[in-house]
Amino acid sequence: MTEINQLLTEPLASGLKELFRYPLMEAITERRTRRLARGASVKAGELSHTSQNQPDPLTPLEEAILIVATGMTGITTHDGPLDKPEGGKELGTPFLNIVGRSASSADNSQATSFFMINDEGIWLIKKLKGREALADLGDLPPKWEDWSEEHWLKTAAAAKHQISDRRLDFPRIYPYYLGWNKQISNLPGTTLFFPVVDCTRQYINVLLILLSEPDGQKPLFIDDWQKFRPKSLSDWAAWVGMHLGLSPKIPYQPIGGIERVKGGFVNPNNTVPLGLAQTMRTEHECFFILQNLMLIGQAMGVGGWVHGSVFQPYILEHNPAKEWYGLGFRMEPPTPKRSIWAPPPATQPNPVGIDGVLEGLCPPYIQSMDEAVDRVVEEKYGSQGAYGDKDVFARSYKSRSSAEAFLRDAAPHSPETIQYTKDICNYIYETYGRFPAHIDAFFVPGIWLQFSHLELEYYQKYYDPALFRRQAQHDEIWGNH
Repeated sequence: MTEINQLLTEPLASGLKELFRYPLMEAITERRTRRLARGASVKAGELSHTSQNQPDPLTPLEEAILIVATGMTGITTHDGPLDKPEGGKELGTPFLNIVGRSASSADNSQATSFFMINDEGIWLIKKLKGREALADLGDLPPKWEDWSEEHWLKTAAAAKHQISDRRLDFPRIYPYYLGWNKQISNLPGTTLFFPVVDCTRQYINVLLILLSEPDGQKPLFIDDWQKFRPKSLSDWAAWVGMHLGLSPKIPYQPIGGIERVKGGFVNPNNTVPLGLAQTMRTEHECFFILQNLMLIGQAMGVGGWVHGSVFQPYILEHNPAKEWYGLGFRMEPPTPKRSIWAPPPATQPNPVGIDGVLEGLCPPYIQSMDEAVDRVVEEKYGSQGAYGDKDVFARSYKSRSSAEAFLRDAAPHSPETIQYTKDICNYIYETYGRFPAHIDAFFVPGIWLQFSHLELEYYQKYYDPALFRRQAQHDEIWGNH
């Protein structure tokens, strides 16, 4: 802690002081899209502007503040019931992570990863978990306002993993860029934050959660893109009865077959079509983080612009022969066992990850979907898992005994819940040759957030000064660049 104490005695940069003085409500009301980066020109008839400036990138400190703002902020609370009013146990263990992030996510899945793009290249912003995250936070003052410039820089540097030494680059034509973006998006001097969402882990976790409802209330999963194909004797009996008019029609494929329909574990009248599952709300987290970043950018006095990124799948690929300098995801072609009628994107290559850097919980990074489900269960209940590491879990409680009492009473997923989850995941992979089928392993919301020092001469020439008041103060607050 000696180093930390020394850093605390250093004077804060004036920019940091002003950042923490800027009112939140003012950031909300004055937040606007401001697109034109310093050094950029615009052709707009009588409102054209030719810049006399050179591109002016964000400083390392400015980028560090934005990087840290996407990350971990402390510990979560499990302030929910463990017992049902009618008796029995509620699922007390829905979360995938115990350490909290700067924005909410479904079941604290923290599925969003950000890539930062600047003049120096492309960087993955790593996400720390569990003990590693708490150890990192434990070496820092609890409040951001007490951090020195060195704290911000060191924390951001530890989170950055460079995947390319050149700026993301594509031909400035459609279908890569759209409209205005061809001319003023991703220019030299700008810094962009691009989100991708891992839909593999939370997809499995949502299945586990839904199937942890009481027996007889659990949903039956059906494939609404496939007709009923009998396999077992029970299936064939139902198929024959259906065609003879002796039993109800079965329009879609029930996952698990007729045995699962009639076994009492699920309610056959409570169906969940795979076609409706898709992202399972997992992508909402990235929008919260982007809004946070926009407000921070306003407080810092830099331009911020959320807009359409280079389109998928191009942005995910790296192919210099085609002048595609993207992220370099592995694109796995689907390998269904038979010819099927399938919805998009099930017929298309699946962006499953970047080898050794960011990998989805699906083949080829695992051997089977059974293994994928087991990995999620291990990440929740294993010795280093969300509910298995009692030291981490106990951090939010006043006494360790309270944490231990919660864990004793919190119901985990039952063996049959885990098995049906495996059945569903195996069905998806065997039928469509990829996982997930109705959404990509890494979902791309299709937007990115650009930050820049503004081309103030353009705004001063044409716009009401009230619309860029904070940005006009930027150099005075943070110093000239």
